[in-house]
Amino acid sequence: MSTTSDGRNAEDLVAKKLEEKGHQILSQNWLTRYCEIDIVSKKDGTVYFTEVKYRSSNAWGSGFDYISPKKLKQMHFAAEIWAAENKWTGEMVLNASEVDSSNGVEIIEIS
Repeated sequence: MSTTSDGRNAEDLVAKKLEEKGHQILSQNWLTRYCEIDIVSKKDGTVYFTEVKYRSSNAWGSGFDYISPKKLKQMHFAAEIWAAENKWTGEMVLNASEVDSSNGVEIIEIS
């Protein structure tokens, strides 16, 4: 399996997990020329922006280890662009998700 297909499969797993938790998936792989968001979902009047990190091995750290301050800034920027384009003025939350090679999924709220 290529890295791209691993990433897509991981995003699909996270989207399914979010749906199981009551989220409505609004978009997957939303992108502009400036930024991208892996998953945009909505639950209870709040829009969630979820970054998906897939790791085939934790030898170099977990997926969460790759959510750096720079990545958080990029995620916040992308969420603001999405909100402006969709005229969204409600609550917004940034999430991070880690998927491992056994398809284990963990999702955490980061803002």
